Amino acid sequence: MDLDSAIAGRRAVREYATQTISETTIRELINAAIMAPSAVNVQPWTFTVVRDQALLDQISARAKTYMRETMPAGPHAEHLRLLLGNEKFQIFYHAPVLIVISASEAGPWIVEDCAMAAQNLMLSAYGHGLGTCWIGFAQTFLNTAEGKNMLGIPGEWVPVAPIIVGKPKVAPTPVPRKEPVTRWVG
Repeated sequence: MDLDSAIAGRRAVREYATQTISETTIRELINAAIMAPSAVNVQPWTFTVVRDQALLDQISARAKTYMRETMPAGPHAEHLRLLLGNEKFQIFYHAPVLIVISASEAGPWIVEDCAMAAQNLMLSAYGHGLGTCWIGFAQTFLNTAEGKNMLGIPGEWVPVAPIIVGKPKVAPTPVPRKEPVTRWVG
């Protein structure tokens, strides 16, 4: 698969088969992630791999409560509160794997560095026939002491990108893209 096909084809997947993902495949995805560029070549990323569904259910429940309690007002707040209040909604969509990309040291560009690693991981997963989704509902909770403790993430690390990975039940349909605003200067 060429890169342009992977970029155009990759989608957020929210329905997964129960099929497990091998440790070898997970390591291949992480190896793709660490090929990302990083500011001043710091390579601050770390990877926490979770395959325990009971633990993911516990984190989902705590993250939903935390989000409902701390979510600021906004145009989508009511819809999100209803979704988060649904006890059947599991924020990780019962995917077989969660990979949390965290920064292990402070720095002005750690979020950007980890985000580029996450994009590499997601494109590699697509190339392996897998689906992914960055779970924003987990981000703020995983940055709390309780969230870090649940995953054994050291207190000084900064969780940036919680990415679920699994075999899609169905291929998501393409979403139309808006025409980009482009300014040419010079």
